[in-house]
Amino acid sequence: METAILHIKNMVCQRCIMAVKDVLDNLNMKTLDVSLGEAKVKGEFDRNKVKLALENIGFELIDDQKSKTIEEIKRLIINDIHHSEEPLNVNYSDYISEQIGKDYHYLSTLFSSLENTTIEKYIILQKIERVKELLVYGELTVSEISWQMGYSSVQHLSSQFKKVTGLTTSHFKELGEKKRKPIDKLS
Repeated sequence: METAILHIKNMVCQRCIMAVKDVLDNLNMKTLDVSLGEAKVKGEFDRNKVKLALENIGFELIDDQKSKTIEEIKRLIINDIHHSEEPLNVNYSDYISEQIGKDYHYLSTLFSSLENTTIEKYIILQKIERVKELLVYGELTVSEISWQMGYSSVQHLSSQFKKVTGLTTSHFKELGEKKRKPIDKLS
């Protein structure tokens, strides 16, 4: 039996992984592994059925290499920002280039051309969304959040937060969760 890797767009969290696994199970596919952005399956399957079933729950099967590369960049960023236990202290250009094995300038140009935003802006949006989450939880101070998210200072975080959201961190905290967006809706 042959093993195939399916590249899937819009997978951003554990619930996405469970939803994709359920779809593949319902199609009676032999699933070896499902992780953010991909699923490893064994055996024969109808690609069109898989594509339609995934589209029905908001995902997209990716076939071209450029789109696969973009999704890999997003997966790396999302994993690092939203799912890492360690404080962020990453030079993203080096990290992304090293993980994907391609020149960062090429990756940056590709990302910008297909996503209509830069990798840097995408990273900022992801970080701000994570900051919103941490503010809503209320377990950390803004200073602790700043350190955990790899900002050089509380002022840098506060400035970037206000620029992206139009709100101060304290005003956002008062408003609460209603201002948050799902990760896959950030652009």
